[in-house]
Amino acid sequence: MKKDREKKLSSAELASFCSQMAAVLKAGISPGEGVAIMLEDTDSPQEREILSAIQETLNTTGVFSMGLEDAGVFPEYMLNMVRLGEQSGRQDEVMESLAGHYEREADLSSAVKSALTYPCIMIGMMVLVVLVLVTKVLPVFQQVYAQLGQSMAGISKGLLDMGQAINRYSLVLLALLVFAVLVCLVFSKTSYGRKQGALLFSRLPFARNFILKKASCRFASGMSLALKSGLTPEEGMDLAGTLTENPDFQGRIAQCRKFMEEGEPLPQSLSRSGIFTGMDARLLTVGDRTGSIDEAMEKIAVRCQEELDESMGNAVSVIEPTLVAILSIIVGLILLSVMVPLMGILAGL
Repeated sequence: MKKDREKKLSSAELASFCSQMAAVLKAGISPGEGVAIMLEDTDSPQEREILSAIQETLNTTGVFSMGLEDAGVFPEYMLNMVRLGEQSGRQDEVMESLAGHYEREADLSSAVKSALTYPCIMIGMMVLVVLVLVTKVLPVFQQVYAQLGQSMAGISKGLLDMGQAINRYSLVLLALLVFAVLVCLVFSKTSYGRKQGALLFSRLPFARNFILKKASCRFASGMSLALKSGLTPEEGMDLAGTLTENPDFQGRIAQCRKFMEEGEPLPQSLSRSGIFTGMDARLLTVGDRTGSIDEAMEKIAVRCQEELDESMGNAVSVIEPTLVAILSIIVGLILLSVMVPLMGILAGL
């Protein structure tokens, strides 16, 4: 019986599982024996639960793909590819290719997280510094003004009032912040929440090109695996298309299929629909002529990932000094709004 689990395995965990199964199958060991070996070697309760579910189904049906499906933690794309491997008798090759595919996915996810972590930390520090200024530093200057028989005005007065309001309602604001963070964390654990978060992120102007590039990388990796496994380009496109839910890219896939139905070769259809252009399109044309389009797809997937890593590194190198400059300007403006009037008052004494 299929177990419904909300949390799927990560790309790194999928890569590790596929790599181990590929080694087992290449050694001539059956999937059932391989799962039993993996079950003996693991100490993780979660892994034991998953492997036990797979083994239970294997003992009943003898079908590896059904065991994976009943475990409830493997993505549909992987299940389809494993079924294909069983039908074609190339299960070991499929598992090895899946391992490479999910290793690229894991590297890509790791690069994205690394690129986002530092800017988020910097933004958090900026907010913290500004809060300290308006809630702790400005009240000290207000006391200095009061001793001189004056009061703050303009921007400094507005910031002081904001700081006093934050101090007055700090517990309420903290509770709201904690509640919002908890809601976001719970929401992000669900497939619907992740889908909505990705959709919201895709609407940001600076994110569109990055998301399309990431979708192209996944599509190329999926197509390479599908073509190596013996699928036709049309069947491979159906499977690879499930790797991304971006509406723009899905539209390009639909357009590509339309061109292919009209009789255009795969490389030209991919180029006309905008999925691959320039050097990638030329590489596909050469691969199609030489009968190695699956290898061309794999090269494109690797190159796309390298380009994404480079672009994210460049973005971080630009964001870092930009955030530092913004923080310096904000702090400087706040202090100047207080110090300049104060210097005028002192000069008039």
